[in-house]
Amino acid sequence: MYQNQQNTGNNNSSNNSGSVVVPEAKQALNNMKFEIANELGINLKQGYNGDMPSRQAGYIGGYMVKRLIEQAERAMSGSQK
Repeated sequence: MYQNQQNTGNNNSSNNSGSVVVPEAKQALNNMKFEIANELGINLKQGYNGDMPSRQAGYIGGYMVKRLIEQAERAMSGSQK
């Protein structure tokens, strides 16, 4: 069923992992990444962090997703925090 679908490039989802859909949000996401790394006690430096263990990078990314979902749920419900 899914094998016959082709990516025509006309949809909003892409296979570009790490791409920013809203360029204006890039700095806010970067700030969130450093804030979460600090909360988790992970030393994240500006620039290249390829030497970081994947477990630590996963923790940061996972908490970013969790926080973004919480923010979206609050926005949809109309409540502010």
